[in-house]
Amino acid sequence: MAEPAQQYAEGPVAALRRIAFLLERAREDTFKVKAFRSAAATVLPMPDDELAGHVEGGTLTDLPGIGKSSAQVIEDAWRGRLPDRLARLEEAQAGPLATGGRQIRAALRGDLHSHSDWSDGGSPIEEMAFTAMELGHDYLVLTDHSPRLKVARGLSAERLARQLGVVEAVNEHLGGSFRLLKGIEVDILDDGSLDQTDEMLARLELRVASVHSKLAMEAPAMTKRMVAAVRQPRTNVLGHCTGRLVTGNRGTRNQSQFDARAVFEACAENDVAVEINSRPERRDPPTKLLELARDLGCLFSIDSDAHAPGQLDFLAYGAERAEAAGIEPERIVNTWPVDRLLGWANG
Repeated sequence: MAEPAQQYAEGPVAALRRIAFLLERAREDTFKVKAFRSAAATVLPMPDDELAGHVEGGTLTDLPGIGKSSAQVIEDAWRGRLPDRLARLEEAQAGPLATGGRQIRAALRGDLHSHSDWSDGGSPIEEMAFTAMELGHDYLVLTDHSPRLKVARGLSAERLARQLGVVEAVNEHLGGSFRLLKGIEVDILDDGSLDQTDEMLARLELRVASVHSKLAMEAPAMTKRMVAAVRQPRTNVLGHCTGRLVTGNRGTRNQSQFDARAVFEACAENDVAVEINSRPERRDPPTKLLELARDLGCLFSIDSDAHAPGQLDFLAYGAERAEAAGIEPERIVNTWPVDRLLGWANG
């Protein structure tokens, strides 16, 4: 993203987006973020003379999606001043998220697990793509949920097909400077099958398979379920394998019980990457399982599991854990160039 001091100089939209980014990065409440993203959406298409009229006339709050706080940001940025709200956030939230893992973080070329407002994410597809570009990514895989996860507005085959058209349009607009890749976070069903049609899975470029239901299954049944999913020909990444939650506003949740050696051996045998989920509330796999997967020769994917643009920066947490576990960058698939990544995912 642009340097902090440049945000206000680039205009109100840049300042509003930067505030939203920093709030998301800090995992602030969604309603706080929405105020600034809604204001940015209102201002973005507005001609300069029209916006100037509202600033000079004191009528910004008459516009849809603009409240008192966002109006002050717009006015300050319009007049070339650093908005106070942005200055406070830069001071409090703009520093490094993690102290370790910087070499691995610098080697990451993209992110294989992200969500948009097509399922349970908070922002449009294009905003996720633009933010990934600003963070220096070469690619981002869009992985909205599959149909069974109704609470997360999982995509039917028909909705997913429509989404693929949007991804193509975004890529056409970007002109090859960055790749938004077609993907899915597909539910692992009780028998280890995947919650999407074979036809649609074949149309995708990368697939993350995750357990979201019946997380407290008995260990033998969960092991059988996960091994079967890993052996599915279209599975590329095993997402947040234990399903645990260690902190956060959703509370805590114990990790699923399964034979981790059997699951990770299946990953190694089937060329499936084990996800190092970077969300602070997940830290999944736990350290002992991460080290076991390392010792068994697994590939890895360090993913943000971002549900908002600012959360794309969570990769720093996963990179720190990978470094602490002594995982070589070459074994992390999202350090690879996009052509190598796609060759692996669809080989």
